[in-house]
Amino acid sequence: METRETRSSTDLPAVANAYNGRDRNEFLFGWTPQAELWNGRLAAIGFLAYLLWDLAGYSVVRDVLHLIGY
Repeated sequence: METRETRSSTDLPAVANAYNGRDRNEFLFGWTPQAELWNGRLAAIGFLAYLLWDLAGYSVVRDVLHLIGY
């Protein structure tokens, strides 16, 4: 069984600190490059969740179009 080495946030590769001197996967609040990465990740999860919901037969878009008469 392979063991993985963990690193402290001060011992990261140079590319991990390329944005603003912080770990690019660190969860930071505010207008930071890390926030944009997390925003994109969560948006992708939300889109996938909606797609699966729609494929299961529950379509918000179809229901709204039906309500307004299309």
